[in-house]
Amino acid sequence: MRKKGILGLLAVAATAFLLVGCGKSSDANKTTTITVGASSVPHAQILKHVQPQLKKEGVNLKVKVFQDYVLPNKALASKELDANYFQHAPFLKNWNKENHGSLVSAGSVHLEPIGVFSKKVKNLKDLKDGATVLVSSNVADYGRVLTLFKDAGLITIKKGTDLTSATFNDIATNKRHLKFKHSYEAKLMPQFYKNNEGDAVVINANYAVQSGLNPSKDAIALEKSDSPYANLVAVRKGDQKKPAIKKLMKALTSKSTQQWIKNKYKGAIMPVSDN
Repeated sequence: MRKKGILGLLAVAATAFLLVGCGKSSDANKTTTITVGASSVPHAQILKHVQPQLKKEGVNLKVKVFQDYVLPNKALASKELDANYFQHAPFLKNWNKENHGSLVSAGSVHLEPIGVFSKKVKNLKDLKDGATVLVSSNVADYGRVLTLFKDAGLITIKKGTDLTSATFNDIATNKRHLKFKHSYEAKLMPQFYKNNEGDAVVINANYAVQSGLNPSKDAIALEKSDSPYANLVAVRKGDQKKPAIKKLMKALTSKSTQQWIKNKYKGAIMPVSDN
């Protein structure tokens, strides 16, 4: 009886040990699901590229595609998303200011150089007096547009102006009397260019690539690689410390992903390591 009692206790202890061991194993293999909102090109494509890598690390990455610049931040702020990937720092800063938001960057991934396209001239400096330039209504990009025209010697900017927050009201001189029209949705700009509307059209690289254009070859003027407008992954404040988000950023900024971006977009999209 005594031996049986001891054997019984040992059996119970062994079973308990196995259960605890199984519990630890289960926790170690637990998968975390995160949903990231993104523009279709190139953001969603880049995210889908890192999905297999993240799956091996226990992160199930779901990608929700958005076709505009308005809804992704709203969805993130309302906790419909765990992160989004479509914007640059000045855009995020402006959105937080206008919406009393507190979204933050988890890190930058790539630069989409904004460019000027034209079917009427081959060089930005060849625009005629009174030429019409079509620009999107995205205020956060105005400084980028102004920098292109300033660097071409077509305009000057008022002294003391911070170009990352500049508007067309900050133009000091405009010797060609260029007419900047800026009341259009960003996604419509490639169609304006294809329809030969205006004398020049400013197009964001993601919409240019999506419409079959290659900014590095087709633009008559292109943003420089030292631009402060690298695209980032945005999260709610504090979430940048979450393990799944850290794994996401590590995958997006890895050397292999950076090389994939170079090969895939052939200079139209530049990884942050090149900035």
